[in-house]
Amino acid sequence: MNVDQSKIPHATARRLPLYYRFLKNLSMSGKQRVSSAELSEAVKVDSATIRRDFSYFGALGKKGYGYNVNYLISFFRKTLDQDETTKVTLIGVGNLGTAFLHYNFSKNNNTKIEVAFDVDESKIGTEIGGVPVRHLDDLEKEMPKDVTVAILTVPASVAQTITDRLVNIGFKGILNFTPARINVPESIRVHHIDLAVELQSLVYFLKNYSND
Repeated sequence: MNVDQSKIPHATARRLPLYYRFLKNLSMSGKQRVSSAELSEAVKVDSATIRRDFSYFGALGKKGYGYNVNYLISFFRKTLDQDETTKVTLIGVGNLGTAFLHYNFSKNNNTKIEVAFDVDESKIGTEIGGVPVRHLDDLEKEMPKDVTVAILTVPASVAQTITDRLVNIGFKGILNFTPARINVPESIRVHHIDLAVELQSLVYFLKNYSND
């Protein structure tokens, strides 16, 4: 079934990698089929939402049987383009950036940090986690042509300037870990991840929505 990916709701699209990760874990444990209720318990998404998400892609399961785990893995791997390696760059090799380089998506062989950029002379020319670190001044010259996704872990004060340079190079996506709300053309996709805000949100829910 050919699916117009642009018609898939953003909330559904954000959940697909979560489903894919859990299904891979199920397959590794030897499980052959799974119900929407089991999926719901594992990924903490209600079963009605899961069924609705899956319905956008046609008949992925059978009533009374559930879902074939290997079939879903194959389907979502193709849907998420997991047959090809996505190469990304990291901008900002501070504490968080260094942690990313050491991790380098080790549990996902289809995503790889190819090169990193910073201004710290003690790090320029070295490798961290096997990833070469280049000077930020050489961003345009040293950026591999097949890298169009960036992870931004720089001070908020320089986030927009660096973003403008990435846009001019031709980048398509930015994962922004800075507090800055960067501006990009409509053709560029930005996902903002503010760890401080996420933590504050967690604490708020713990205090106000207890299970008591």
